[in-house]
Amino acid sequence: MEDIGRKHLPHAGLPVNPTHSEGEVYFITICCIPRNINQLATSEVWQAIAETLAVREGQGDLTCRLALAMPDHLHGLFGFPGSKPMTKVISDFKSWLAKQCGIQWQRDFFDHRLRNLESATEKARYIRMNPVRAGLAANPQDWPYQR
Repeated sequence: MEDIGRKHLPHAGLPVNPTHSEGEVYFITICCIPRNINQLATSEVWQAIAETLAVREGQGDLTCRLALAMPDHLHGLFGFPGSKPMTKVISDFKSWLAKQCGIQWQRDFFDHRLRNLESATEKARYIRMNPVRAGLAANPQDWPYQR
């Protein structure tokens, strides 16, 4: 019987750019370890997340359409228009935050390429409703850890 549990995600082939379209958007989830411990939803950590997103956008490594930090994971709608592969951009992002804020991340991340506007709209709604579903905010706009 095949092992049950977390499998290594095959990110190595995603995307290395000349064939990568600048307009592609990915739904990304990055989780902390251990789960159920608040490492991300604080003012200080959110400020660091927003700062590193802005720097990486300025460098042309990513475009951030939406980012939202929950206590133990981060969701985002990101594009990767630069020459660095998605795996490198996310790895650098996680590494910087680990050093600056002491965040402990799970290995790898989860990604899903959004193929159309309807899918992007659905994922954006899912992301914004996450704190409401978790009972952390009454309305999506009340959650302070998003941009």
